[in-house]
Amino acid sequence: MREQLAKMKAEALEALGRVQTPSDLDTLRVQYLGKKGELTAVLKQMGKLSAEERPAMGQLANEVRAVLEEALDRTGRRLEQAALEARLKAEAVDVTIPGAVHDIGHKHPMYIALDEIKDIFVGMGFTVLDGPEIELATYNFDKLNAEEGHPSRDWSDTFYFDTESRVMLRSQTSPMQVRAMETMPLPIRIIAPGRVYRKDEVDATHSPMFHQVEGMVIDKGVTMADLKGTLNTVIEKLYGEGTVTRFRPHHFPFTEPSCEMDIQCHKCGGKGCPTCKGEGWIEVLGAGMIHPNVLRMSGIDPEVYSGWAFGMGLERLAMGRFKIADLRLIFENDVRFLEQF
Repeated sequence: MREQLAKMKAEALEALGRVQTPSDLDTLRVQYLGKKGELTAVLKQMGKLSAEERPAMGQLANEVRAVLEEALDRTGRRLEQAALEARLKAEAVDVTIPGAVHDIGHKHPMYIALDEIKDIFVGMGFTVLDGPEIELATYNFDKLNAEEGHPSRDWSDTFYFDTESRVMLRSQTSPMQVRAMETMPLPIRIIAPGRVYRKDEVDATHSPMFHQVEGMVIDKGVTMADLKGTLNTVIEKLYGEGTVTRFRPHHFPFTEPSCEMDIQCHKCGGKGCPTCKGEGWIEVLGAGMIHPNVLRMSGIDPEVYSGWAFGMGLERLAMGRFKIADLRLIFENDVRFLEQF
């Protein structure tokens, strides 16, 4: 039995020296130390020994088990280390190889202009509001002093989801002025940028979908001079000091008196070109003093408070800001155009 244990130990240690994979190691563990392994088979012969021989053989068998267990553990650690080294070698990164260059996007020119406009107005104490593009005609027209059948609705009374319930795509962001008057405490200073929809034909300065920035101030003692001074300041901050502007009389049902503001054409400097349709000027916004009826419909006493409002076309402001000759370029997403900004 002593010779059997010595032979088994020698064979097991030799076999462990040749092991290359964890599965081979597990096979040897079962072969020599498993319940039906070779060491167990040798121990079953203990019953044939005399009482004097059994303790010595038992101690020898335990020594052989300990030697094999330690050899199995050592071999397991060797295999783990070898596997780790192989993986590190396979996954090694050559840091001297130039990395892949990824094109980084940037803000669209229209949103660059919008962020600049927001910064200017926020710096003046205005709050920026956001509102629904799907709007009720009540807010889009009626509460802005343009009841159903009013002539001013002909050019923007479009894109209804349901004519009976009067749900529509808003044609202006002016509904946010009404919502602000109904919900915000006085005094009010807000701007409301957003997407709007009209049946305009597509040309160099028009689109059936475009963006507006509406603004409104309501307080005691507000005058037309405040409106002109604020808008001139905004335009100069956008386009630089000395930018030439003009105000023309106009009519809007929700303001009285009303005006439109133009900037001198950035493309021709006022001489006349296709961008300005030969006029030398580009209209950028409509404005005026808020009509007393609009104030009353929102629960504000026009005898105590007055206010002014404006609505500017964001695309046209971006055209002037970046010297863009055709509004359609803003929507076509031509990378050759966008990469210039």
